[in-house]
Amino acid sequence: MNGRDFSLKPFSPISPGLDFKITGNIARRAAILAIRYDLQGKLADLVIPGPAARPARRHGLWEATCFEFFLGVKDAPGYWEFNLSPAGHWNVYRFAGYRRGMAEEVAFTSLAFSVRPRPDSLGVALELEIERIVAVDQPLAVALAAVIKFRDHGLTYWALTHPGAEADFHRRDSFQVEL
Repeated sequence: MNGRDFSLKPFSPISPGLDFKITGNIARRAAILAIRYDLQGKLADLVIPGPAARPARRHGLWEATCFEFFLGVKDAPGYWEFNLSPAGHWNVYRFAGYRRGMAEEVAFTSLAFSVRPRPDSLGVALELEIERIVAVDQPLAVALAAVIKFRDHGLTYWALTHPGAEADFHRRDSFQVEL
């Protein structure tokens, strides 16, 4: 299995006194991509949606606390955006190029991922059959990100890197993990 640990950083510094970390691991085993996020800190300071009775494909998950990753074939313009809500809702979008041709990816009709809430941490983990969208031997480039909503401070944007003047997870120069 080819993988790596990661640590996300906020686009802008978060307010003093708010001590949060987002770490995790991403690994590829042939046709399986495994991703685990671990949000650590005082969760009472955050707006985290509770578990949904019926998790479903939903739009606009990035408008609240949401874990995301962007997956592209190395050196190809197209890519996919995956959104995972702590409520269990999800979505996958396909793009033809940078923010162009956005469409729901129909190769996925559900995403089974786990959410583990604890008093001072929240874990989200997914194992994805990537051969539904890419060949097993294609090299991948991945961007890891999260949107975290604070009760008193609004939305914050977290990623491995923030190469632009604005938070923008779609930039290909942020697809820094190669698998």
